[in-house]
Amino acid sequence: MTFNHINGYLLVKSAIIKYGKMLLCLLNNYISSRKESFYELKLLTVEHLVQKFSLKVLAGKDKLQQPITQPRSHRPGLEFVGHFDFFPTERIQILGRKEITYLHKLSLDERQFRIGNIVKYHPPCFIVTAGEEGLTYLKQYCLEEGIPLLCTYEPETTSEFITKLDAYMVKSLAPETAIHGVCINVYGMGILIRGKSGVGKSETAHTLIGRGHRLVADDIVVLKKLSPTTILGTHDEKTKEFLSLRSIGLLNVVRLYGRKAFQDETRIALDIELTKWQKDSLNNDLENETKFTEYMGVKIPHIEIQLQPGRDVAGLIEAAANNWLLKQQGYSAAEEFLKRLESEF
Repeated sequence: MTFNHINGYLLVKSAIIKYGKMLLCLLNNYISSRKESFYELKLLTVEHLVQKFSLKVLAGKDKLQQPITQPRSHRPGLEFVGHFDFFPTERIQILGRKEITYLHKLSLDERQFRIGNIVKYHPPCFIVTAGEEGLTYLKQYCLEEGIPLLCTYEPETTSEFITKLDAYMVKSLAPETAIHGVCINVYGMGILIRGKSGVGKSETAHTLIGRGHRLVADDIVVLKKLSPTTILGTHDEKTKEFLSLRSIGLLNVVRLYGRKAFQDETRIALDIELTKWQKDSLNNDLENETKFTEYMGVKIPHIEIQLQPGRDVAGLIEAAANNWLLKQQGYSAAEEFLKRLESEF
């Protein structure tokens, strides 16, 4: 290797170190700016559905920016026969084999009348799951009214397609917020680990990963409200698979420990807060009264774990998860203990 080669190699190495530190700094600034912040509701459009489900656009290519505001789709069966009470016009309209077969059997005038009654309400779009054969009349109406007409590339079972579509729209349109903490899946249940900066949240998550549990998000946890009783925890895409450890740096848990160390999302079951040890502040009751933390109107069971040298925090979180699962099944260790005492007297 010549002197020029060595000199070039050193310059490249120096640049990597320099810009690597710069990127890490930018990442830390980004994380700090997003902590404890509320997200705006995401805009979902017809074009997003076209890309997500690889749909064919049969009409209305210039109307794909049409917004979607409702997380459920609709099959217009009753509407085709003239019943428009409670017709959800703001929903995506799905035309499966039943609807298309019915339209094909109608006379030309009757078909135009039935379709005209629906398209005049201007739903966000129509999606056909039974193939595009014989849809010329439907294309014409959608072109005239400026309504996107989409079709699956291959005929699909309508019920299965609706299940996939609705699940995607529910997640995409769900109210969401971001909090500072760690989200990890322990024994199949989602757990939020919160606490002040530097208390050891990420280190605890790293220990749990080593015990076979799965990281969902570190530092920025995105919470989505899927229903009045369900909160879904997931990551910010930019920090996906990353775990930041003080004195070590940024780790990619999938590269280090394999795919089993990471999970994309999880339903939140417990909210655990790590706090500094306070003498005489912990009670020693047989069973603590359940406390809750509220996220977007949904109450999540809350547990405080105080830190002290020698305490196995990861083990305590595993115990809390298993105990919560037993309580959901109707079992209480405290109640069983009291019954044993009563049987002796």
